[in-house]
Amino acid sequence: MHIGPHAAFAPPATRLKARRLTVCHVMAAFPTLSETFIANEIRALRALGHVVVPVVLAPHDGPMQPDDLPLRDEAVRLAEVETLTALTTAAANPAGLAAALRFAQHQRGLPRRTLLRTAARLAWVAKARGCTHIHAHGAEAAAAAICAARIAGITASFTGHGRDAYWHDNDVALRLAAADLAVAASAEMAAEFRRLAPHASIRTIPLGVAPERFRPFPGQNNHRLLAVGRLVPQKGYNAMLVALAHLHPLLRPPIDVVGGGPLEDELVTLARDFGLSETVRFLGPRPSGWIAAEGPHYQGLVAPSVIAQDGARDSGPVAVKEAMAMGLPIVASALPGVREIVDEASARLVRPGDVPGLAEAMVWLAGLEPEARARLGAAGRARVQERFTLRQQAMRLAAAFAELQP
Repeated sequence: MHIGPHAAFAPPATRLKARRLTVCHVMAAFPTLSETFIANEIRALRALGHVVVPVVLAPHDGPMQPDDLPLRDEAVRLAEVETLTALTTAAANPAGLAAALRFAQHQRGLPRRTLLRTAARLAWVAKARGCTHIHAHGAEAAAAAICAARIAGITASFTGHGRDAYWHDNDVALRLAAADLAVAASAEMAAEFRRLAPHASIRTIPLGVAPERFRPFPGQNNHRLLAVGRLVPQKGYNAMLVALAHLHPLLRPPIDVVGGGPLEDELVTLARDFGLSETVRFLGPRPSGWIAAEGPHYQGLVAPSVIAQDGARDSGPVAVKEAMAMGLPIVASALPGVREIVDEASARLVRPGDVPGLAEAMVWLAGLEPEARARLGAAGRARVQERFTLRQQAMRLAAAFAELQP
């Protein structure tokens, strides 16, 4: 039987009601070193006086931001919730359980029983902690949040992430129709969401940064360029290395790459084969404190992002916003989500994958005179303070959650 986008999953009528919120924040794996924005979002919501209960589907015991250690320790691990207790909670609301079952039957991303078991545990946590809303990050967490909210009789939302948002075989349209709210990190992502699910409730809320933490240090310049991001296809580091190789050795700007990931060995080998080992330093992952302390000393940031074969892309890269807050001029790919962040007063944009254009732009960035660098950096910082602060993000998110409350 075909289920229309709102027949089985229609959200309840809502009205705006300003009050302190109690929200379950659900993550698939937490905390990770690269996804600083999730923990920042939780802390920012708490700073506004809201109660946030972090819940993790699969604890991540690898490298993490030092600031996230307290959140890791307090996060509820769903695997530790008693199964019988969770199932009893689910059985107490037959209508909600039926709605969750309908969603589970139509989604393709997870085994149905696994999803329902996870959702029952999450519903129990939400009710036990007094949560009136569940918000999720990532496709797996979003599916669990939607099912759990139906079981618990509360509302659910999720924030779209790069690959999860654009990979159309990953139940994106179904989640959009089923959730009470979908949060897009950029206007481009919101437009794509509306194309997939025209009647879904969608709000564009850019990820924010803390300009009081990421600050410029005028007059200190190590005359190197900086690139920050996981070593994955969508970051475009292959194109950056090819662009550097096309330059005369005397024109190649030295670059430090901060981040780790599955392409590390491939990129290090490619840099060596191109004779770039003295030009490009792969520094590995660094905590955000290192970025805040060392970032302002660089000549500028290079963000050569592309659209990967699986659709993954930078829809609102936090690293670009942090660099702008630190007063760094930017060279970036002209992806729609990036164009929403920078303007010509603070950055130079090149077509994604345009090797000659990227090479020329990096030479320009490395050769900026102090006055031009300061002017571009000041414009970027002002733009972040006006549009992309963490407090603004939290206020917009909390307002969107409040609108869903009965």
